[in-house]
Amino acid sequence: MLLPERLRSRLERGTALRAAGYRGRYAPSPSGALHWGNLRTALLSWLDARLSGGEWLLRIDDLDTPRVVPGAEERILADLLWLGLSWDGPLLRQSERRGLYSDVLSALRRSGALYPCRCSRRLLADVSAPHAPLPVYPGFCRGQLPRWGPVEGRLPSWRLRVGAGRLCWQERWDEPGELDAASAVGDVVLRRADGYIAYHLATAVDELDQGISDVVRGADLWAATAAQVAVMQQLGAAPPRYGHVPLWRDAAGQRLSKRDGSAGLDAARQRGDDAAAVIAQLAASLDLVPAGSRLSASELLEDLQRRQDLRKASGSSGLGRSTLLATRDAVR
Repeated sequence: MLLPERLRSRLERGTALRAAGYRGRYAPSPSGALHWGNLRTALLSWLDARLSGGEWLLRIDDLDTPRVVPGAEERILADLLWLGLSWDGPLLRQSERRGLYSDVLSALRRSGALYPCRCSRRLLADVSAPHAPLPVYPGFCRGQLPRWGPVEGRLPSWRLRVGAGRLCWQERWDEPGELDAASAVGDVVLRRADGYIAYHLATAVDELDQGISDVVRGADLWAATAAQVAVMQQLGAAPPRYGHVPLWRDAAGQRLSKRDGSAGLDAARQRGDDAAAVIAQLAASLDLVPAGSRLSASELLEDLQRRQDLRKASGSSGLGRSTLLATRDAVR
């Protein structure tokens, strides 16, 4: 795909940054306070970057403005700093990068990679089995004459034509990721009918533009990786390496959610826990330290660095695979 010179230069710069060394990121959405699962993932991502001698960037995924909770961003930043998880470089907000995403969309549209889709969620739900999640898009609008303007007052969404084949990516602590494009992914929405830039486009562009080499995030985003890989491939770029870590679940086995007000640091502080106590609880859930320990994020990092030095003969760096696999059985 032929990209405009300024976009091509940006992506080439990102590729060079990635090649220069480890660049990780943490990208919370300001839809509420960070819960324990979010905090553990942040700690894992931060530790992996620091143990690899790399950079850890912070990005706020705030494009979906109806879901943004006033004051949530400030609270997220304060919680990370309170725990000692400092980031490198300036804070990046997706809401300040809409021009970049629009430029990429325009280039994709000019290349013929996109088509307008007027299928509503209700229509797609009607063709799926009862009580099933929305199916892979069946391609109703793929071969129709493109009409990009409003019809009956409603604009279309913009979908990426995803070619047949396997979408593959590297998993740091598991088997390589792979999904069939036609049967498991389908044509991906990159611009919603309400005009909002879709998550998959913004995330894929940011990973490339920021030169992200390694993404550590929750296992609930494993399947979403394929759609992002499809976008990156269309832009002529390779995806980063991924580490999808198991989710923190409550005593009933349910995943935590910002939307249902799952407890975060407020409850810990009300119990009288300080940052060292919280870091120790997060680390203990991974069997990194014994239960009841107390240590800061920097002290935990120093301890893990000592352990890593013992493994250097094997050429490993960052968090070991056994550490991440241990979280599969962690239910708190």
